[in-house]
Amino acid sequence: MNNATIQLKIQQRLKINTNNHDWEDLASDREGNIYIGDFGNNHNKRKNLSILKISNESLTSSKKIDVKSISFYYPDQTKFPPKHTERHFDCESFLYFKDSLFLFTKSRDHKNIGKTNLYKVPAVAGHHKAQFISTFNTKGDIGSWITSADINSSGNKVVLLTEKSVFIFSNFKTSNFFTGTFTEIPLNFISQNESVIFKNDSTLFITDEKSYKSGGNFYHLIVE
Repeated sequence: MNNATIQLKIQQRLKINTNNHDWEDLASDREGNIYIGDFGNNHNKRKNLSILKISNESLTSSKKIDVKSISFYYPDQTKFPPKHTERHFDCESFLYFKDSLFLFTKSRDHKNIGKTNLYKVPAVAGHHKAQFISTFNTKGDIGSWITSADINSSGNKVVLLTEKSVFIFSNFKTSNFFTGTFTEIPLNFISQNESVIFKNDSTLFITDEKSYKSGGNFYHLIVE
């Protein structure tokens, strides 16, 4: 992990014509459309979960940008909120792959912090039932929940970020990424890591959130 000081400059600001309930992560498709995950659900009681789509044609606009809403629900959630041992419906991370959006949930069950469920949602406007695919467990305590995800440009590597490590998945044959092999790379420190993206197959960019006068940093991590 490289923490040398560099200067970052904002290239453009976009004004979005919608409310921010709890935006968590970003994704994009091959056409350059942007997706905003408005699915933060700390208390597991939201019923207005959605992903906002910004068309690539709008990205140079200086006016407020209209968005398309991809709303969804978890079919296995029947109570809002459920009991504490079943609070697996928070989410901070997703990615775009083969015309669909894949969500990785964040467990609020403190006895099972590392559990993440993988769901699939069509990348088209409308109201959808999220399709449950599989479960993975980072097998850790506080600091082990999934906070961001990305897939490389070739579509054959997935990265999941936690507060203290990254998990790289490869050799998956289907969109059940957890069927592949994985490697955990410890970061050797714990921070409120919030975002990860592939620069290329051997380099990740990571950011953490500033909290209590620490964090707010931009990192790059060599993974090969």
